[in-house]
Amino acid sequence: MREVISTPDAPSSPLYSQGIKANGHIHVSGLVGIDVRTGALAGPSIQEQTRQSLANCEAVLSAAGAGMADVVEVGILLADPSDFAGMNEEWARWFPTDPPTRYVAKLGAVIPGVLVSIRMSAVVDA
Repeated sequence: MREVISTPDAPSSPLYSQGIKANGHIHVSGLVGIDVRTGALAGPSIQEQTRQSLANCEAVLSAAGAGMADVVEVGILLADPSDFAGMNEEWARWFPTDPPTRYVAKLGAVIPGVLVSIRMSAVVDA
C-alpha cells in the first residue's frame, strides 16, 4: 500500500510528493533549504541551507511517523562541489554517530540561490 505523506512544515509542489510511505519504507523527495515560514532560503551559506534542508526532511519523516534515527540512506546534491566541507560541518551535527549511508553528487539543475538538495529514505515497522 502506497501512502502519500504531506506536511505544511516542509516545502511542497504539485509536481512531486514530499514523501511516500510503502511497506514500512519512507522515501522523502529532494528538499532544498527553504524555510516555509518565510518562503525564502534559510540563508546564503551552505551550512544554513543544509540545516534547513535536513529540518525539512525531518518534518516529512515526522509526518510519516518516523524520525532521523530511522534514516537508512541519504542523497545530497550540491550546486558547488567545493561546498562539501561546509555541508559536512552541518551533517555531523545531525548524525554524530552511526550515520546512515550517503552519497553526494553535483546538482544538475541550476536553481538561483539553491546550494543543496537532500533526499532520504527511512525504514519503520510496517
